[in-house]
Amino acid sequence: MKIISAVGARPNFIKIAPLCAALKRYPEVEHLLVHTGQHYDVRMSDSFFADLGIPEPDVHLNIGSGSHAEQVGRTMIAFEQVVRAEKPDWVVVVGDINATCACSIVAKKEHVKLAHIEAGLRSGDADMPEEINRLVTDRLADLLLTPDRISGENLRREGVPEEKIVFVGNIMIDTLDAQCARARKLDVTEIVKRELLIPQELPPLPQDGFAVITMHRPSNVDRPETLRSLVELLTGEIANDLPLLWPIHPRTRRQLELDGLWEQVSRTIILLNPLGYHEMLRLNMNAKLMLTDSGGLQEECCVLGTPCLTMRGNTERPVTLKENGGTSRLVGNDPDRIRAVYREERNSPRRPFRPELWDGHTAERIVQALLR
Repeated sequence: MKIISAVGARPNFIKIAPLCAALKRYPEVEHLLVHTGQHYDVRMSDSFFADLGIPEPDVHLNIGSGSHAEQVGRTMIAFEQVVRAEKPDWVVVVGDINATCACSIVAKKEHVKLAHIEAGLRSGDADMPEEINRLVTDRLADLLLTPDRISGENLRREGVPEEKIVFVGNIMIDTLDAQCARARKLDVTEIVKRELLIPQELPPLPQDGFAVITMHRPSNVDRPETLRSLVELLTGEIANDLPLLWPIHPRTRRQLELDGLWEQVSRTIILLNPLGYHEMLRLNMNAKLMLTDSGGLQEECCVLGTPCLTMRGNTERPVTLKENGGTSRLVGNDPDRIRAVYREERNSPRRPFRPELWDGHTAERIVQALLR
C-alpha cells in the first residue's frame, strides 16, 4: 500500500508526527510525506520537523504565501504532478488549511482514495476560510477520521454514510503526550529571554504567575478598529494585572505596525518570536490563563487544564468548552466581554479534562482504519 500524506502549515506538522511514527511500524506501507510549503517561515515550519522528529519531506512544493485562491490553485497544480507520478492508494490530509482542501480536490480528480484526519469539525461560520476547507474536504473524503463524538454527529446530519465515519480520537494529543516530558525540562524564563523581541527587564514568571496570548485570525487583526480596541484591553487591565507573554505571528506583527500600535504593545506586553512546539507547550503548562484564537491551543488547554479565553464568536471544537467539561470559554473580540470573563477566570484552578479517546493512541487507530 502506498500512502501520501500532505501537510502545509504548523498545525498539520503537530498532527502528522504521530502518524509518521506509527506508519514506520508497517513495512508493507510505503509512506510519502509532501510538504506544500504554505508556512514558509523557518520558525513556523522547518523547526517543527526537527523538534517533533518528523522525517524530511519526500516532496516540497514551495507554494509560499498568497491569497486563498492563489494558494489553493498553485497547490493543486503542483500536487497533481506528484499524485500522477506516484500513483498512491491513499491521500491523507489533515485539518482545515488551504493545502488540505487543494490536495483533497486533486486526489478525487485523480481517482485516489482520500482520508481526512480531523473530519467533522464545524464552526457553523462560513465566513471562516477554514470552514469552507472542512466542508469541501469532508464532502470528498472516503474515510472521515473524527476526533470526538460531536464531529461524528455533524457528519451524520450532513448525510455522510456511517461506513465512512471512524471515531479515532485527537491525534494532536498523541503529540502532546509524547512531548510533555521534554517540554517540562525547559525553563520558562530562559525561553522568554531567548525569544524576546525587545530587550527588557523581565518580571518573575512562576507557575500560574503569567498569562499568554496568541492572535492571528483576520477577524481579530485585519480591522484596525477591532485590533486597536483589543490592544487597549491587553495593554491596560490585563498587562497591568499579570505579566502577559505574546508570541507574535508574522501577519499580526505586520498589522500592529501598519496600524501604529507596535510601540504601544511593546511598552507593556512581553513580545516574543513565534515559538517552537516545546517552548509553547511549556508556557501553556505554566500559564495562569491563555487568550487565543487558535483551535489547537483550545485542545491543549483542555488537556493541560489551563483556563482558556477563546477570542472567537464560535468554535469548531465545542468539546473543549467549559460547559462540555473543558476549560475554554468563547469571548469573541468584544473588549467588555473579554474583560468580564477574564475577571471570572483569572483565579480559576487548573482542571485537566480528556475527552473520549484523547489518550495518545489515535495514530495507531488511524493506521488500522487505513489498512482495513
